[in-house]
Order: sequence, then C-alpha cells, then structure tokens
Amino acid sequence: MRYVICDVFTDNALAGNPLAVFTDARGVSESMMQSLARELNLSETTFLLPAEQGGDARVRIFTPTQELPFAGHPILGTAFVLAAPLQRPIVRLETAGGIVPVRFELSGARVSFAWMLQPLPTCKPFGDEATVRLLEALGVTESTLPVELYNNGVHHVYVALPTEEAVASVRPNIERLGVFGAIGINVFANAGNRCKTRMFGPGLGVAEDPATGSAAGPLAVHLLRHGRLQSGAEIQIEQGAEINRPSRIHAIVRGTSQALESVEVGGGAVIVARGEFHC
Repeated sequence: MRYVICDVFTDNALAGNPLAVFTDARGVSESMMQSLARELNLSETTFLLPAEQGGDARVRIFTPTQELPFAGHPILGTAFVLAAPLQRPIVRLETAGGIVPVRFELSGARVSFAWMLQPLPTCKPFGDEATVRLLEALGVTESTLPVELYNNGVHHVYVALPTEEAVASVRPNIERLGVFGAIGINVFANAGNRCKTRMFGPGLGVAEDPATGSAAGPLAVHLLRHGRLQSGAEIQIEQGAEINRPSRIHAIVRGTSQALESVEVGGGAVIVARGEFHC
C-alpha cells in the first residue's frame, strides 16, 4: 500500500499540516484505513478510490480516531498529489459530503497554489451554558464576537479574542475540551484581512492542528456575518506557529450573511516523502 506525504498550507517542506495520501486504496478495508491513519497519527490521512459520481477520484478521510465526510487540508493536499498525473487545471474530488472542485494556479509548469470550493456551512448558537464551559476550558474570560457553531461536514466553534498575542497565549485544558466531542475549537483574532488562529480538536484525535482548512471557510463566513469582512475580500490566516508548524491559509467568501454564494479556501503544498506499508 503506497502512500505520499505532503505538507499542506505552506510552500516549505516540514511546515504546514502534514498529510498522508494512499494513492490506490482499492481492496483496503475500512478498518484497515482507520488502523493506518492511527499508525501514521497525522491530523488526517486520505485514501484514493475510483470515482463513482462523475468526479476524478473518490476520497475517504480519516483522523486517528474516526472518518470525516469533509476536511480542508486533506482535500487540498490530495489534489496536489493528483495534479501531476492528471494534468488538469481543475480536479473534482468525491467526498462523503459531496464533490469538491480544486482549481490550480501554475508557476511555470509547476502547481504552486490551489483553491477548493467548500460546502456552504450552516451556523447556530453554541448555547450560553456550553459557551461558559468552553471559555473556562480555554482559560479565557470572554469572546469579542458571539460564540457560534458551524458545520460544513466538520463542526467548528469560534471564540474571538482581542489580539494575536491573546491567541498565542491561550493554554487550554485539553482534557476538558475533549468533553465537547468531535468538534474543532477555534480561537482567533483578526485585524483587517489578517487573521491568527489556533484549532484544538481533542475530540477529533488532534490536540492542536497546524492548519485547518475546514475551519478557514467558516471563519471567513463568521467575519462576514458580524461585519468584519466584506464579500469577495480575501483573508490570510496564520496558524501553527505555537507547535512549530507555521501555516498560511487563504479564504474568500462571497454573498451576504443571509445568502451565501461561495466559500473558497486556498494554499500551497509540498510533497516531502513517499513510502509503502506491508500489512
């Protein structure tokens, strides 16, 4: 079973968010996929299968503990792995959450950047009691925006802090955060179109994630809904510095808070290793 490792949401090897992509998962059982993801112990591992719904390939996405219907850096990284053999300007990946198109930008003959069109997220309040417990577990006193829960195939909750320094200084109680289950817990600060964010996901099997593509789109929507971002404006999200995996994610949301039109998330990726399992 051959696999490729790429670092996603970065232009530099050994930064960003690492991803393992098994390039031919035909005949690999679901239980084996989960075991391989647990063995590699990255935020996510993907498995490529023949397309079934008109896309270019079908993708299954696993954290060390569970399968996800959609995730950001696994889709972007998997598309980069397919870019060379497919030689197409757009790759359409079938996920359990639907078909996700990924559009490439070229630097000469090399793919240097890609944009994915994400599912439009839904939103609801996180709840007063849950918010109090969440803030206590994070060790912060308040959020400067309403604490809300978004779902685009993965659930993410957002806590806004006043400064980037406040985000960097968060020291959460990971055990208490795990009680919230399989959601990403995001703390962020933004100044104009620049954002700094951290994502904690112990309920997803990831204590802290270096770069979270599935959270970047809803973050842009959150900023749009609360008047901190204009439709069509591009935000740049810095993540991962606190765990020595600096990452950069780009996001654009179009539409209004009442009628979203599109959510795009983009970044670079670098292939850093190839290997194989014999099981």
